[in-house]
Amino acid sequence: MAPLSALIKKHFLRPLNIGSLGDEAFTGRAGSLICGAALRVSVDIDESQRVVDSSFKAAGCSYLVGAASYLCEQIKGEPSGEVAALLQQPALTVREALGDVPPEREHCLTLVCEALLSAITAYSDTMRDEWQGDEALICSCFCVSEKTIEDAIRSGGLRTIAEVTKACNAGGGCRSCYSLIEDMLSGSNQ
Repeated sequence: MAPLSALIKKHFLRPLNIGSLGDEAFTGRAGSLICGAALRVSVDIDESQRVVDSSFKAAGCSYLVGAASYLCEQIKGEPSGEVAALLQQPALTVREALGDVPPEREHCLTLVCEALLSAITAYSDTMRDEWQGDEALICSCFCVSEKTIEDAIRSGGLRTIAEVTKACNAGGGCRSCYSLIEDMLSGSNQ
């Protein structure tokens, strides 16, 4: 087995954020059929949609514990939508920061990302359920309404999802609203 990277070793030997945040936190879980590992993470997100705190409980190897400790620490203070986007494509930033992760341990990092994304999705689901606006909520990661997106498309002559995201943040998080934004863009181009 390959030696642990310095960062994984540090977070495995002295893990941060172990435990539970309580009933008000949003929880995500992931498990592996490959090795039997299990992970539960909790995130606390404030009114400005930033991750205030995060914690985890894990039954697994040093890579799982080290990656969970590192990521739970790194997401604090970050907007939930940006964290969701990062977790969907962790290869660029997370894997670089953690150092060499052997192929047989890639699933450990995937588990951490899946559990954190599941917790943020639970938050987004709650935001949708509690939405009190007069128009439809399209992007729950950033609480962007249909009217806001339509206004941005119309006033900016926007043609792509990337342009919409840049204009009003819609689509910048978990990306579950992409198909709705595409429909709105198609409707405005007719």
